[in-house]
Amino acid sequence: MSRLNQELGLIQGIALLSTSLLGTGIFVVPALAATAAGPVSLWAWLILIALILPMAFTFAQLGRAYPHAGGAPHLIGKAFGARMERLSALLFLAVLPVGLPAALEIASGFAKAVWPLHSGGELLVQLATLAGLWLLGQRPARASGTLQALIALAIIASVALAWWLGDLPQAELPLLPPLAGQWQLLPAALAVMFWCFVGIEAFTHLGEEFRRPARDFPLALLGGVLLAGLVYWACSVAVLSFHTYGDVHSDAGALPRLYQLLLGEQARWLVALVGYLACFASMNLYIQGFARLIWSLADEGKLPARLAARNRHGQPARALHLVILACAASAVVASLAGLGVDDLIRYANGNFVLIYLLSMAAGVCLLRGPWRLLAAVACLLCAAVLLMLGQDAAYVLGLLLGLLALDAWQQGRRVLPAGD
Repeated sequence: MSRLNQELGLIQGIALLSTSLLGTGIFVVPALAATAAGPVSLWAWLILIALILPMAFTFAQLGRAYPHAGGAPHLIGKAFGARMERLSALLFLAVLPVGLPAALEIASGFAKAVWPLHSGGELLVQLATLAGLWLLGQRPARASGTLQALIALAIIASVALAWWLGDLPQAELPLLPPLAGQWQLLPAALAVMFWCFVGIEAFTHLGEEFRRPARDFPLALLGGVLLAGLVYWACSVAVLSFHTYGDVHSDAGALPRLYQLLLGEQARWLVALVGYLACFASMNLYIQGFARLIWSLADEGKLPARLAARNRHGQPARALHLVILACAASAVVASLAGLGVDDLIRYANGNFVLIYLLSMAAGVCLLRGPWRLLAAVACLLCAAVLLMLGQDAAYVLGLLLGLLALDAWQQGRRVLPAGD
């Protein structure tokens, strides 16, 4: 029996996941990838989708068998015990200080594209965005699903418009360029592009809220991944065709510049609006995922019981308040420290890859038959991506060692009185 209201359908699920995956990445990452690898980045998208699909299938099977608001940490705990559930939950929540400021910075960048904002003005836009996310999070889950279905249509329509107006594909840009002598460019592109497919683990927190989780949850997950991958690849073709990339400091404006070329000066308003809504949709899923994780842990007695309170719509209101306040504090610190989007994305990716690795390892333990083999393949792929991140993985590895040391110290304190 589900502990939360079951009101999500298949279309709403696909919309929630696809807009989450497209949200903060669609208007930035194709240009960052093109800057890192040029036309070879088109191959990198296909490689990344091939890497993600085994993970998506594994998450789909795990979510189908064990639908739970605790999401990935619950699955990891089911396979490896309460200690690993606690550690992985903390790892997931540790995305807040780096991942959410990156998303908020991208969102405020679209406002900056149409209004001359200083750093204080950008921070105000970010805090206002969090207020909007807080208001939407108070509503039933189907409200988010409906809103994000409309945003998904707007994103797809904007990319299709670029192809139509730009008469793409152009003959001078092969859709899959030769790779000879350029393989070495792929890791740098993949390290940035992995950001586009984080969100699958947050989606697992909504497993309890599907009307037919056994059927609709895995279909929504796979449909959302494939739809997002296709749109990212199409957007990259457009960015490469019109050469609106080349500098990591200005790549956030690549899509506004592209539409300005195609439609004139007023196009930047359209792109700014769609881009902002896409970021809003992505952050909505993550913030709701964080809130549900905290609520689930509190509901099971692993966090203070007052965090398990729900509002009249059945939403985890107090947990949501805590997440929004943490996001606001992180945004203020990131703004004062002057951290860039590229740095924040790379640090956040390490957290996501490690959570994926632990989740795939849980799949090896919990699944049976061919699904166990697929989970093992996905586990190896996650390990390869973690190695590919190189020094960018230092943040999450250091965090993991710190959490392990803290947990061992707490366990020692519990044992000592009995030994005395």
